[in-house]
Amino acid sequence: MMKKYAPVIFVLLVSCICRTLGQTCEGNCGEKLDTCSCHSTCTSLKNCCTDYKEYCVEIIPYSGSILGGTDFMVLDASFNKTSKIVCRFNNNTNTLGYVDENSRGHCISPLLYETGWVPLDISSDNGTTFSRVGSWLSVHTGKLDAQFKATLVNSTKWQYYGTPNVGGTLEMTWNTSLVRAERVNIELWGYRETGEAYTDSWQGEWLYLYSLAKNQPNNGSFSFLPEPAKNGFSSWELGSVRVSPSTYPDGMWNVQAAWTEDHALAWHLEEKFRQNSTVWALDKCLAWDQLENQLPNFLSEIIDCPCTLAQARADTGRFHTDYGCDIEKGSVCTYHPGSVHCVRAIQASPKYAAGQQCCYDSTGAQVLTADSIGGSTPDRAHDWGSPPFNKPPRIPGQSHWVYDVLSFYYCCLWSDNCQYYFKHRPSSDCRRYQSPSSALVFGDPHFITFDGVSYSFNGKGEYTLVTSAKKQLTIQGRTEPVNGTAIKATKLTSVAMKEAYSDVIEVRLVSGHNGLEVLQNQKTLSFTEQSWIDLHGVFVFSPTSTNVTVMFPTGAGVEVRLREGTMTTTVLLPEEFKDSTLGLLGKMNGDAMDDLALSNGQLVQNHSNPEELFSFGASWAVYNKSALFTYDSEYLLEEYYYGPRHDLHFVPVFSVPESPDDPLASQASEICSGEGSQFCRYDILVGRSPRMGNATRVSFQSHISLVQDLKPVISCGWLSPPTNGMKKGTTYLQGAKVQFSCDDGYTLKGSAERICQGNGQWSGEETNCMIPSNVAGIVAGSVIGAATLFLIILTIVLSYRKQKRKAAQSKDDVITEAF
Repeated sequence: MMKKYAPVIFVLLVSCICRTLGQTCEGNCGEKLDTCSCHSTCTSLKNCCTDYKEYCVEIIPYSGSILGGTDFMVLDASFNKTSKIVCRFNNNTNTLGYVDENSRGHCISPLLYETGWVPLDISSDNGTTFSRVGSWLSVHTGKLDAQFKATLVNSTKWQYYGTPNVGGTLEMTWNTSLVRAERVNIELWGYRETGEAYTDSWQGEWLYLYSLAKNQPNNGSFSFLPEPAKNGFSSWELGSVRVSPSTYPDGMWNVQAAWTEDHALAWHLEEKFRQNSTVWALDKCLAWDQLENQLPNFLSEIIDCPCTLAQARADTGRFHTDYGCDIEKGSVCTYHPGSVHCVRAIQASPKYAAGQQCCYDSTGAQVLTADSIGGSTPDRAHDWGSPPFNKPPRIPGQSHWVYDVLSFYYCCLWSDNCQYYFKHRPSSDCRRYQSPSSALVFGDPHFITFDGVSYSFNGKGEYTLVTSAKKQLTIQGRTEPVNGTAIKATKLTSVAMKEAYSDVIEVRLVSGHNGLEVLQNQKTLSFTEQSWIDLHGVFVFSPTSTNVTVMFPTGAGVEVRLREGTMTTTVLLPEEFKDSTLGLLGKMNGDAMDDLALSNGQLVQNHSNPEELFSFGASWAVYNKSALFTYDSEYLLEEYYYGPRHDLHFVPVFSVPESPDDPLASQASEICSGEGSQFCRYDILVGRSPRMGNATRVSFQSHISLVQDLKPVISCGWLSPPTNGMKKGTTYLQGAKVQFSCDDGYTLKGSAERICQGNGQWSGEETNCMIPSNVAGIVAGSVIGAATLFLIILTIVLSYRKQKRKAAQSKDDVITEAF
């Protein structure tokens, strides 16, 4: 018994010793010291050094706008009234903090050119030493919750101001708690990018331009009648309005403030814009067209769009909802009329940091710019930016505005010249798109491999779900007994993963199994303020406590859902992973026969033999040195860290007991039916939980629907309407029909209807609109007749002139002879 609890006793002893030997966390945050710990797990293990919270600080709020101005408080650390706080972000940007009336330290977040977690160091001696460390989450303005930013009332009016029939006063509002002052200044800040594109001289900058008002009451609202900007400021076409305390000088950097979203500054443009916005915008559009002609072509390196809305929403490893056109939020698609939902490629392209956007109509078909102004458009600069950020075109939000959004205003919104915009931003169709493959872990636990093999494995331990040496991806799963040891079955309770040099992400059940917890490098991530977090080499999205999606640069995606206290984990891998995966989720190669391979390469001979399947699963137990999990409790240390990674003493029930006297038998028959019913029955009759059985049934059916949504479809590509004619139909997938007709006075030559065939080719012949043959004959006859008449007249005239010349010559000869 003493041997069993020895590891736990050791942890407790270390906890006691560290308090007496005086080791400190100053300069040691994240480390495990000899006698105590400054690691994030120390709180739950109760072995923190006594000054852990003093130096390894937490803050509230922990996130704010990339534009800065958020006032946050340092928790638990102690300051005195004379402390002079300086806060350093990312080792290069300082802001001044302060101590409040309760001796709590505060910092002000700075304007940054990057999103994600930023290192934070705090000094209380005016910047001489920075002894406290933490981190700050910088957030893209478009992803920031409305309560944390100032709002442009009727933002469309702001951005169309000065165009025909748009004028009057403009209004903005803000939450007064965002600016701790009785009176405020309303300032306009502008953004621009200078230098030669794609060179070291290419820079982005925010600058204070001028104040709209000063010393205004901080009542949460401001309205004004815009005038064209003076002193050359109207050349700034992109910016944001800042509300800041009037006690600071105009344009002072990094003070507490509320910012609007960045937007097109139509309301302050020069008088020429108001006199004729269409002509002004066309000139800008033509200038942009010339600039684009000189820049490198990025279109060849961006990913193709999914063919259907179902594919786009299912491919969560590579595409994510575009917050500007979301079907879940009423499909308010300002820049894409006619679309109901758009997605963006999550990763920027490798060389040019370009982005892809894909939009779909109510039928689920992709909307193309060749057919509609609301079509999908690629982006020279990815809207969400991309690492390492800080320089164009990788600056989140603003680079995209400069190269992709302002030009849309020039060519499409402020004038009717979209042909220039779509020449450089044509929709990508889906002919090269390849759906990802999916695999599933669910219930008690059951598995469906990438190639569709389904089986159950109820080992207790930590196992490799997927490993790919080619892509450096590792996904591991931990299983624990269902309801203690009374029931001889297990369930998935944690999934840990990393790719190449990314952060390690772990998603696990919280105590009570009523929510999911996400850890980054063994530290708990909070999603109370933001649902999307940029991390190192990985993105994590968690809109609710029961829903987590992890996205890696290779396009690999991991979805974790909580159903009835049970984790369901879906892994999505793009085609590039083919022939490179091993583990409990099989070899992704389209061959179901070789999916169940032990870690030594030996194949399972009988897929229906539970003992053989059990040996297969056990072979994929992780090694201690390769485990990615967090061990932050006495239970996890004892059962998994110091214990065996596969518990040889835990032998599960291999087959479902069939007893008519079982009180759950009738519920099992009622709940479980159809394909996959064996998994549902196992979880009810062995796991002794109808709720779990029902969750298993739902997870299985959801996976079948996912596979169907991701099923490859054939596209024949876009068809153009004939010159002097039109087409009917804007869907180009297998079975789609496109019909053609000609304008009056023209005859259709070729196919009047073409159908997309299974070989990816259109049926029929190319369609043209020609002048009818009888009309052509009449025209030709008329032309020939006119030409003939012209020749006759010409001959008569020439003959007459010749005779006249001869008569004149004869007369001259007579006169000559007379002389």
